[in-house]
Amino acid sequence: MRVVGIDPGLRNLGWGVIDVAGSRLTHVANGICHSESGDLADRLLSLHTQLTEVIRRFQPEAAAVEHTFVNKDAVATLKLGQARGIALLVPAQAGLVVGEYAPNAVKKTVVGVGHAAKVQVDHMVRLHLPGVQIAGPDAADALAVAICHAHHVQSSGRLQAALKRAAG
Repeated sequence: MRVVGIDPGLRNLGWGVIDVAGSRLTHVANGICHSESGDLADRLLSLHTQLTEVIRRFQPEAAAVEHTFVNKDAVATLKLGQARGIALLVPAQAGLVVGEYAPNAVKKTVVGVGHAAKVQVDHMVRLHLPGVQIAGPDAADALAVAICHAHHVQSSGRLQAALKRAAG
């Protein structure tokens, strides 16, 4: 299964693609979609166009997006929410089911601690994906989201298999 993880951001939207075969994770690609300052609509369109190209190029079978957190700046939170809308819309337009994960859930899955620092997330992503060249912190976060999704899909698959065995 190929998974794209997305870390929403209006200026920097991180993305990371991994292949999942059982418990084996393999890095495919990662990067950052950038939008320059200017009209919000133009920035959102730019993110949409760039992320659509990522999905077209790497053909993932599943997607995962990190939840945004509300901060004290309501305007910034609203803009981030709109960028997150793009992060949800593009994979949905490609027919992908999109998993959504809270930042603490991603950190707990990848690092083992829900309040891990960015440097810890980056380090653990590098351990999960040996030899990976990470495009930046937003791409590292996106790869962590993809890894989190892979673990959750595997866990739910094992649960479904166990329930099926118990019922049969």
